[in-house]
Amino acid sequence: MGHGFGHLWKFRGIITYRLSPFELKPFAGAISHGFPNTARRILESIPYSVPPLAIGYLVYDWVETEHHRLMKKNPADFANDK
Repeated sequence: MGHGFGHLWKFRGIITYRLSPFELKPFAGAISHGFPNTARRILESIPYSVPPLAIGYLVYDWVETEHHRLMKKNPADFANDK
């Protein structure tokens, strides 16, 4: 066969370029592109994630308050006890 791994096919009319993994910069653009992209994605997801979380918290708070109110004893029920 005579070809190395990755060179087993001959493509006609297709130009391929390769870069050695040892020549890549693993953190290229991490500060200039990565952080702004992360901030943009977080800001874009806020309108979809905050309202359900806020509604869930309000329902939880209301249920806990109502449960606490219902578990209290009514002092008027025990006014005549001795």
